[in-house]
Amino acid sequence: MSTSALHQPPPAAVQLWSLHEEARTDLLGVLERVAALGYRAVETISLYGHSPATVRARLDALGLRLCSAHAPFPAGPEAARILDTYEEVGADTLVWSLEPEEFTSESALRAGLARVNEGAANARARGMRIGYHNHFAEFRNGYGGRRAYEVLLDALDPDVVCELDVYWAHTGGADPAAVAASLGTRLESLHLKDGPARGMDDRMVPFGEGVVDVDAAARANPSVRWLIVEMDRSDHPMYPLLGGALDHLVSRGLARKES
Repeated sequence: MSTSALHQPPPAAVQLWSLHEEARTDLLGVLERVAALGYRAVETISLYGHSPATVRARLDALGLRLCSAHAPFPAGPEAARILDTYEEVGADTLVWSLEPEEFTSESALRAGLARVNEGAANARARGMRIGYHNHFAEFRNGYGGRRAYEVLLDALDPDVVCELDVYWAHTGGADPAAVAASLGTRLESLHLKDGPARGMDDRMVPFGEGVVDVDAAARANPSVRWLIVEMDRSDHPMYPLLGGALDHLVSRGLARKES
């Protein structure tokens, strides 16, 4: 039997930033509508004023898993509060990014990474983990002939996993599939979206209608545990766009559809 035949594709999830305008007033309803599309997992961006217990109960009632949560690195005076909140929600992995200004020089980057590594140590003490999510500054900026992303990876606590946003990697001038393959077992999830790949105000389009080879990135690394669909903004209606993304991934054997 071939290796490809043995490999089961990962499940798909929705990053709730895709629906943040509606979630601000009706997060619990958004979760119900996401489940109705056929998704069985989400990645949160906020609890939108709800208690962790309320969100967790809603996820459980809908049969939704929490693949991870976007939350600030648990460092400094807010560390315990952040960890308490997301531990109660049921997140085992917290994912966040550095700010664009932290890539203006290698020294600024290393100062920012100290915060990430502090967060990783604090999370580890709770049995939780930190993930790093990129935008495009990691690939547009470089120091001494090396991309900022390479410097970042070398300096991160080795327990920090990678959540590769293939769209922003492409926007930064990288080949997302090549980056995904290079990350080995450190790569745990992909953020998938398509569009013109020009900048932060881009409008997302159905997979295959933009410039990003989503399929190649999704196939590049068998270590990936989650394919997370994120449509930051779009001129297309969001629920059909998200539903179409799930159909695209499943029909091509890139993701498995769970009951």
